[in-house]
Amino acid sequence: MWLDTTYEVNGGTMATETRGEAAAKDEGKAKPAAKRTSPALFVRQVIAELRKVIWPTRRELITYTTVSLVFVLIMVALVSGVDWVLQKGIFSLFS
Repeated sequence: MWLDTTYEVNGGTMATETRGEAAAKDEGKAKPAAKRTSPALFVRQVIAELRKVIWPTRRELITYTTVSLVFVLIMVALVSGVDWVLQKGIFSLFS
């Protein structure tokens, strides 16, 4: 037994959902095997994608690096501070 449910989507466009035996039949089908690509094709695709990248300017790169380093230093200080406080608390509790 199967059930069709219809939903309104985007102001009138209809979408149908099938449940039950009909949906179960689709699950049993084997998916076609993905074709393997050659290493040369992979390299060509990587180069094509890298050409699409918008590289940061020198100023942006310096800004991003500085922000990242400052954030890491703040997090190191925070974790070290919490560790030190917990260490002192536990040592005073058990000594």
